[in-house]
Parts: sequence; structure tokens; C-alpha cells
Amino acid sequence: MDEIRNKLWAIGGGKGGVGKSIVTIMLGASLAGQGKKVILVDADLGGSNLHTLVGIKYPLYTLADFINRQVENIKDVVMDTPVENMQLICGADDILGIANPKSTQKTRLFNHLKKLDADYIVLDLGAGASFTTMDFFLFAPNKICVLTPQITSIQNAYGFIKASLYRGLIQVFRNEPEAKELVKLASTAMSGENIDSIEKLKESLRSLDQQYESDLNTYLENLQMKIIINMVRNDREKEVGNIVKSVAENYLNLPLENYGFVPYDKILTNSINQMSEFLQNRKDSISSLSFYDITGNIIRNSQKPAIHESQFSVKVPASRL
Repeated sequence: MDEIRNKLWAIGGGKGGVGKSIVTIMLGASLAGQGKKVILVDADLGGSNLHTLVGIKYPLYTLADFINRQVENIKDVVMDTPVENMQLICGADDILGIANPKSTQKTRLFNHLKKLDADYIVLDLGAGASFTTMDFFLFAPNKICVLTPQITSIQNAYGFIKASLYRGLIQVFRNEPEAKELVKLASTAMSGENIDSIEKLKESLRSLDQQYESDLNTYLENLQMKIIINMVRNDREKEVGNIVKSVAENYLNLPLENYGFVPYDKILTNSINQMSEFLQNRKDSISSLSFYDITGNIIRNSQKPAIHESQFSVKVPASRL
């Protein structure tokens, strides 16, 4: 399972407008430029746009065709892009209800994604913290939360991280009713209530069974979550990543990894409507070096010791919890 751990990445966040799709494309193009075979997956099932950004007007197949079994093998949905070494699975926003696929549909999709022939598979997720978005985020062994220095973005990113963490913990204890109930109470607790932090949740779980606390600690250690600060304009805004990292460690006991920042890039912003041309011809924008540095982190991450899949996998719930 080492290969699965190395190649699956999810790009999420709590707020629309933080640039997740652009970050996904730029990271994909940077990895491809270093000779890596990359497949981008537009997993924003309610508002896909990656195909438009890379210059594909009319996709022959989309994720909807696979989810609805009009195409049996997901490799038949993969399309080439204008960027060498970078392919795309186009999103699905044209079929009513596709934004909330069934558990069996998600499980089939996840199983097929694992089998794709690529060095890196990067999932671009929708905004917000819907169950489907969090399931995609938790499915990937490697998770990146994108945010901007705006206070609303910081708050929403923290909320997304927290909600995803508790969503995962509910699955960790899905077969332990008492422990699961404590996790659910903690996930909705307000400050000052009995279980309003991960630390208090640990104490409550320990009172039931020390193994429960151990399981929680193991899950936190292996969650493999990173953050990227996008559209940074000055030195003060560069520090937002370290602030979010510190808050998550203090209040969620969650070790986030700060993967760096992307400076506000007027050339990139003005090129969104001609993104395909930009990707092919403009390699000298101010943000390019940052994306190169971040992809260096991604590549180095692949060289870390393997984690057994059962330690980081989150099963898709049979029903909404």
C-alpha cells in the first residue's frame, strides 16, 4: 500500500474563493514539469470547473458517467490536457443529485482511483464541509487545506479541519457505540461544556477504555494534514500558516504541517481566463517558485517511511451520521 500513500492527495478548504482549483492546477503542472505523471480529479461534484480552466470545452466523459456506470472503468474517463504529463478526470455538475453520491458509489470510485496509473493523483474538492467533501478529503492519505490570510478564510479553514477530524473519528469508533457517542458530543460541544476539546475527549475515552484513547492518538498522529496559504501580499500574512498550525495543535492536538505560501500573483490572476495558454507558455510568474517549492515538499513526502493503509484509511459511512 506504499504506492497508494504516496500518490493520493486531496485539496480542500472551508471557503469558496480561496483558489483551490488554481492551486490544484498549478501543483499538477509543476509536478508534471518535473517529469511526474499526474492525474487531476475534479471532485467538486456540484460545481466542476477544472476542464474549463485547462481549455477543455466539451468533455467526452465526466465523473458522472463513471458514477452512474455508463463507463465501467475510470481510466476510460481520463482525458489529456495541454500540459504534458498532466491528465484530468472532469467533474460532474450536470446531473441532479450527483453532488451527493451514495455510499456504494463513493466506495467504487475510491477503489478505482487507487488503481489509476499515475505518480500523483490530486483531488480538487468543493468548498465547504459537506459529508461528501469530507469523505473525499479523508479518503486521501495526504490532505492539503488551502486558505487565504483573510480572517473569514482562516475561521472557515479551521472549521473544515475540525469537522473533518471529528468525521474521521466517528468512523474510527463506528463499531464502539459508547465511544462514538462521546465523539459526537465533542464535535458539537460549545466552549465550557463537558467535552469541548480533544484533550477532554481523550479523558472521557480513557475512562471507558484506555485502548480508545490510544486509538484516538494514533489517528491524530497519522492524519497527514497540510496547509497552504494562498494570495499572500506581505510578510505578516506569511505567518498565518504558523498561526493556524499552532491553534490546531493547541486545541485539536492535531499536528498540521505548514507546506508554505503562494504570493499574490497579478499575472496569474489576470491569466485565469487563458489558463491553458498560461500553463504552456508562462513559467516565470512570481508564484511559480512557490509552487515549485511546494511540489518539492510533496515529492519528499513520498520518501517518508510507509504507514500501513489501515492506519489512515477512513471507510465511507453506510449512511449519513
